[in-house]
Amino acid sequence: MTNNKKSTDYLEYVSLGGEIAAALLVPILLGYWLDSYFDTSPWLLLVGCLIGIVNIFILIFKLNDRLSSK
Repeated sequence: MTNNKKSTDYLEYVSLGGEIAAALLVPILLGYWLDSYFDTSPWLLLVGCLIGIVNIFILIFKLNDRLSSK
């Protein structure tokens, strides 16, 4: 039973890391691609960075709510 609990905790932390990475990388890469497409460098990349940072703050607040409810 204890081993199953540890593996569940491990998977929860791995999925949280994946969520954080995706929340930051997807808007940045999208902004980079749009900059190269529209030739507006670096403005859309900066917008993507800001959106990624806002996404991470939203994830932190959701994680705080999830942990405080346990």
